[in-house]
Amino acid sequence: MSSDALSLTLLNEPSAVPRTAEQVEAFCRDRNIAGPIAYKFNLALDETLTNAISHAFGDGGRHQIDVNVENRDGYLTATVSDDGTPFDPLAHPPPDVHAAVEDRKIGGLGIHLLRTLMDTVAYRRHDGRNHLMFRIRVTP
Repeated sequence: MSSDALSLTLLNEPSAVPRTAEQVEAFCRDRNIAGPIAYKFNLALDETLTNAISHAFGDGGRHQIDVNVENRDGYLTATVSDDGTPFDPLAHPPPDVHAAVEDRKIGGLGIHLLRTLMDTVAYRRHDGRNHLMFRIRVTP
């Protein structure tokens, strides 16, 4: 990948999430991407990775998750790929964020954040892998 890209492979362990966040923060800082944009992007990535690690691997085994980040054409883009259980987050209805807390269903807020914070979110299943792409504009 070009110098405007970051490619990471991590294991499906919770400790991988903060290490990945640090690397993405440095990537954004080195490219002078505005703090609020970098924060939103990293929050979306954190939610995506946490959901995959928590829910995608029912066998209890070790799995790799590939994360590719690109800064190109005015967008910061992430693609997260794993061999976990097929899951299209866009196929699920958004949570009712206006309902009383005690009346809300558990889950779905991470997906809601992803949809709300990013300009584009897309999912596909290909060759036995989940591929989730999201991006946010970094230039006006």
